[in-house]
Amino acid sequence: MKTPVLYIVIPCYNEQEVLPVTSPLFLSKLTSLIEKGRIAPESRVVFVNDGSKDDTWAIIRQLHQQDEHFDGICLSRNRGHQNALLGGLMTVRKKCDITISIDCDGQDDIDAMDKMVDAYWDGCEVVYGVRSKRDTDTFFKRFTAEGFYKLMNRMGAQVVFNHADYRLLSARVLEEFSNFKEVNIFLRGMVPLVGFKSTSVYYERAERMAGESHYPLKKMLALAFDGITSLSVKPIRLITGFGVLVSAFSFIGVIWAVVRALMGATVAGWASTTAILCFMGGIQLMSLGVIGEYVGKIYMETKARPRYIISETTFKGENE
Repeated sequence: MKTPVLYIVIPCYNEQEVLPVTSPLFLSKLTSLIEKGRIAPESRVVFVNDGSKDDTWAIIRQLHQQDEHFDGICLSRNRGHQNALLGGLMTVRKKCDITISIDCDGQDDIDAMDKMVDAYWDGCEVVYGVRSKRDTDTFFKRFTAEGFYKLMNRMGAQVVFNHADYRLLSARVLEEFSNFKEVNIFLRGMVPLVGFKSTSVYYERAERMAGESHYPLKKMLALAFDGITSLSVKPIRLITGFGVLVSAFSFIGVIWAVVRALMGATVAGWASTTAILCFMGGIQLMSLGVIGEYVGKIYMETKARPRYIISETTFKGENE
């Protein structure tokens, strides 16, 4: 096997505070792997600017001018973490043999890249970075995060437990992944669908090195709902099953009411009737909401709009 060219792809959104801190760490790790002969000298660190409103892109351009191992991709507007990451991966897939995606906040253990590259040398084309424990999280954060992964799997989305978007992918995997054309994307659930030999490496996650997190609970819940509705129809099947169950109880209730009426033992009561109507009304509205989410996703898919638009890059011969 020839020495692979590695591109480390790092999505960035308003990261002017953390980039000066973590960029030297990424470069040091890249240099270390090159010196060990594990990756080729043509390897690069690629930052993807997701329409940042601060000086993130200016810092990326400055890093590129200071060292050729830094490159950058600038999206025309903010498209969200998943689209930014996808845009970076699809842009570099023909320039390298392997990619490692990682967030720029310094929380993921950079040293785990050594194990990822070793796993690639051993024949794995997908290597997941998995958190070994969550001791640094608060109880609420740990409870909601672990509940997120359990919910995703129970709803039919195939995700690796405690794995986010820190992973190694070979160029062959990316080439096959490029055939996935859907607009509503959830990479954590889509990557396992591609297949190929895979493994996991485990690491401990640290605190964010600078700046503020861009993934509060609200965004995390939205990501979970998007992932479930993008990858699974199980919620609709649950609605169908619940409808059948309620219909069965209703049928039994009708028989009971007819029998009581024939026996002359009926008693008029508005409270029970109102409670049942309110319950059924709430269930129907909730069900319509879930179905509406799927209809909305179908609407977006039929438009087939581009998932991202690149306005500028620092690659040689490409808008430099």
